[in-house]
Amino acid sequence: MKKLKADELYRKYGIVLILIILFVASAMINSNFLKPQNLINILKQISVVTIIACGETMLIVSGMIDLSAGLLCTTSMCFAAGVLAATHNIPLAVFTGITIGVVCGWVNGFMITHFKLQPFIATLAMTNVLKGVVQLYTNGQSIGGVEQIRFLGQGSIIGIPVPVIIMIVVVFIIAVLMKNTKFGTCIYAIGGSEKTAIASGINVNRKKRLIFTLSGALTGLAGVVLMARLMAGMPSVGEGYEFDAITAVIVGGTSFLGGIGTVTGAFIGSIIVGLINNILNLLHVSTQYQLIVKGVLIAGAVIIDIKTKENKKSR
Repeated sequence: MKKLKADELYRKYGIVLILIILFVASAMINSNFLKPQNLINILKQISVVTIIACGETMLIVSGMIDLSAGLLCTTSMCFAAGVLAATHNIPLAVFTGITIGVVCGWVNGFMITHFKLQPFIATLAMTNVLKGVVQLYTNGQSIGGVEQIRFLGQGSIIGIPVPVIIMIVVVFIIAVLMKNTKFGTCIYAIGGSEKTAIASGINVNRKKRLIFTLSGALTGLAGVVLMARLMAGMPSVGEGYEFDAITAVIVGGTSFLGGIGTVTGAFIGSIIVGLINNILNLLHVSTQYQLIVKGVLIAGAVIIDIKTKENKKSR
């Protein structure tokens, strides 16, 4: 019984304790860490990944995953930039980026539910398709002429950067959706036991398509925010963001086995990943070592998750 309580306490509060320890350690390691501008930069840098992580949280909790999110973010960014450069119409550009995310998300869900493909295979295929589409559309060149959207990516409201505000709003909406709606209940039910969910009357295939569609919309929005931050559509940026998002989700306590996880946990996980990236950058640690750290984080978080579930079953 004590072991079970310890596992539950870790699941609820362990990630917060890790965040506090990491924050204090970072402040002690480098004096520049606590500078307000550096802390604001951390939040701005994690904004895009956190928005993607909100979609990945819904998918992983429901027992699925999206490996195409990074390239989908890139695709949405480049097409939104292209539309903005051609029309100078900001709402149309935003609509374009989100719509591309919606369409690709739905196609992922359709392949998984209609053709019974594993999410890993379906989204891996989508990754390659999007990579080709982006290269064809941009010819490998960045798309400029989008200065009019500067405020969305670099502006601030009462001192808070706009990308951070968008990130917080998205986290709040998805947190409420997952915790306080019937749709959220279905997400957890499907991840907990798909057979039980079907037996209880849930249209699992429809819900899976909807989850992928909503996740795609969030990734499309992330692409628009990224475009606004970079003031361009860059075909070389965005690939790999899905792994940062998945790392944040798993580190934040979401179970890779499905049925357990929260968006707030993913948000805290994003902050932890952002803190690690930031302190490694301040210490001038190479990108290669940063990738190693992220890999160790994912492996460690999954091992803890599996051991926690094994302990619960043994009780």
